[in-house]
Amino acid sequence: MANIIKFPAQSSKFGFKRVKKGKRDSESHGQMNLFTPPKAKILTLMPQASLFEEALMRDERGDPEAEMLYRKAIESGDCVADAYCNLGIIESQKGELSKAFDCFTQSLKYEPRHFESHYNLGNLYFDMNDLRLAQMHYELSLAIDPDFANAYFNLGLVQAMLENYHNAISILKRYRMLATDDEGAKADDLLSTLTRSVNSVN
Repeated sequence: MANIIKFPAQSSKFGFKRVKKGKRDSESHGQMNLFTPPKAKILTLMPQASLFEEALMRDERGDPEAEMLYRKAIESGDCVADAYCNLGIIESQKGELSKAFDCFTQSLKYEPRHFESHYNLGNLYFDMNDLRLAQMHYELSLAIDPDFANAYFNLGLVQAMLENYHNAISILKRYRMLATDDEGAKADDLLSTLTRSVNSVN
């Protein structure tokens, strides 16, 4: 007789991952400290932000102009794979799933090992309950970046939903090792439930 596993209510997957470029250190470009002894200081002027960087800054602030700037970045050849990926997140947030899929796959066309696009495609497939394709893209993202904890958590959820409980447990344990204590607590209830279920069958 099959056991029915009731998953804890708070065990939802982690969301999309935006591509980020190296952020500037805002403290080093602010006002000079008036209370330190005077020292000669060489200041470097920061070049104007690229279209992608400008789009990213606006995107992080929730500015709707980011979408247009990502499109301009793509047209100008500026970080094309990254721009498509972040544009895919915007499209998915608007509920335009076919456009989001297109953006993520376009990103992979320019950079087949684009970690964030594989991860984000996994999230889209997960949301559409196509667990096999979600699993494939989470696994591809982990092959590229094996230290990204959120992909392990989402892959663990997929494995649990596919009733591959032993795999789910080992994957969620890997997530627990990589995540901070606060983040890792998200997996504790699920791990406990899965372990009890596996032990009751054996």
